[in-house]
Amino acid sequence: QVQLEETGGGLVQAGGSLRLSCAASGRTFNSYTMGWFRQAPGKEREFVAAIRWSGDSAYYADSVKGRFTISRDNAKNTVYLRMNSLKPEDTAVYYCAADSRYGSTTRHEYSYWGQGAQVTVSS
Repeated sequence: QVQLEETGGGLVQAGGSLRLSCAASGRTFNSYTMGWFRQAPGKEREFVAAIRWSGDSAYYADSVKGRFTISRDNAKNTVYLRMNSLKPEDTAVYYCAADSRYGSTTRHEYSYWGQGAQVTVSS
């Protein structure tokens, strides 16, 4: 079992930056791929980014590529999402998730989820 908790959400103006953190506890954190998803009101939860357990490989949704950066610190059992050049369309609840495999962008393949952190980008 892995417990996940997101922090760092908030309100920011368009063009601004935020960093989300996701602290993990429970089973061995550094054996899991960690991902970020988001869900805007009235929309499906969508993939944002994921990082391999070792931290040496990551992949992103096209909508955030070049603006968002995922990273992890296995010594601190924490994964981060740095969000730059934020746009109003980035407004959503952001969730971190854990998966035993690498390469998935499908929410149903992630085993563990946090409660989510609200990110609101004003225009």
